[in-house]
Amino acid sequence: MRSYGRSADLRSFAVSAEGKAIALPDVAKFSFSVITEGGKNLADLQKENTKKVNGAIDFVVANRVDKKDIKTTGYKVSPRYEYSSCPSSPIARECPPPSIVGYTISQDVQVKVRDFNVVGDVLAGVVEKGANSVSQLSFAVDDETKYMEQARAEAIMKAKGQAMDIA
Repeated sequence: MRSYGRSADLRSFAVSAEGKAIALPDVAKFSFSVITEGGKNLADLQKENTKKVNGAIDFVVANRVDKKDIKTTGYKVSPRYEYSSCPSSPIARECPPPSIVGYTISQDVQVKVRDFNVVGDVLAGVVEKGANSVSQLSFAVDDETKYMEQARAEAIMKAKGQAMDIA
């Protein structure tokens, strides 16, 4: 009787390969922030900050950017303190604690622009509408799936070729 599948009859080997796909960017991405500083009336500061952010977003939408490509990525409220200058002598009275003199609100928005012809206008326009910071401009491929599949198919084809050569 013959025995199949014995470990002495089995031989295996491994191959690996790399595949590449080249893609041109089809979106530009950037972030902008609106930073608003003021006194202790937090509600008024929030209204002012929101008005500026909404104005910048409305400008971006008016320049052919779809609303789905705009998202708020951060919102921060921070107190601003005033510190007393206290003498450093050991006989001096205790120094009073810092007091809140106002607040700073920062709202961050990420934008994805699909029309490269309007990128410069959009970047300049958000500043005109109240953004105090524009950063992280990058160009990317929005959906990398088909390029990943192309690279994977090339890698598999190369690996199969290596396996045939070894076999």
